[in-house]
Amino acid sequence: MRFRGKIIDIGCIQHFTRVVTTISKLVKSCTLRITTDTLYFILSERMVTGGTGIWCQVSQNHFFDEFNLDGVSAEANEIYLEVNPDLMVRALRTAQNAKSVKIKLTKKHMPCLTLEVELPTLAAHSRLVTHDVPVNVIPRRLWDEFEEPELPDFDVTLFMPCVKILRNVVDRMKNLSNFLTISANNSGEMNFGVSTDIATIKTHFKDVGHPNWRETSDRDPKEFADARIDIRKLAQFLVGQQLSSVKIICNLVHEHLAHFFIVHDDVSLQYSLPVVNS
Repeated sequence: MRFRGKIIDIGCIQHFTRVVTTISKLVKSCTLRITTDTLYFILSERMVTGGTGIWCQVSQNHFFDEFNLDGVSAEANEIYLEVNPDLMVRALRTAQNAKSVKIKLTKKHMPCLTLEVELPTLAAHSRLVTHDVPVNVIPRRLWDEFEEPELPDFDVTLFMPCVKILRNVVDRMKNLSNFLTISANNSGEMNFGVSTDIATIKTHFKDVGHPNWRETSDRDPKEFADARIDIRKLAQFLVGQQLSSVKIICNLVHEHLAHFFIVHDDVSLQYSLPVVNS
């Protein structure tokens, strides 16, 4: 197996760093799937036990000036790696003013993603900084565990309110409760609330935008769908969101699932949170 990619444009280096930083804020470890045209960051915990799900797609031709891949075989020209995204972020932070970044799969004492950062200098020769990020190669027989999740039929689909405002709301509410309930309908009403033994607090948003990216169910537009979720995981998602100039779509399956979808020109990110029973 061989993989080698090179990013030259400084804007692409910084954008790729923001993508990996977003992932690192959500998980400590994930699967990096590398194909000829796309990089995927995947987390597929068991939803029945309260696990979260992440599916992030990065179009390689929007970032990489050079990209070479020889997968496990001609029929399965892919590579699956278990990686710590925070270690990748630490390496990429040294590249924010770099002339180029090379990322390649190497074999040191163990398999590594080696990042070679070429930094500019006043001298004629560039300065090269090398980071080795340990990875585990996932065998072919386990690849089926990392397939793209099938999206259910959502009861409600709305754009999220302004992330900055919502982040402040959720940050205050998490001091009161471990769980938050999102209630929304297809008429553009969305509520975020927490309940304790002594008080119930809600923040209401009206006239929230309604994307037409996917058909929803035939329910009454004014009927609310509810999802009670772990407030800390939602807060992590809002704080960790590093992609600029994007809108977040919130999809709800009543009393079953909250699904968040970030769509960018060259990146898409799905984040799924199962409901928590009272």
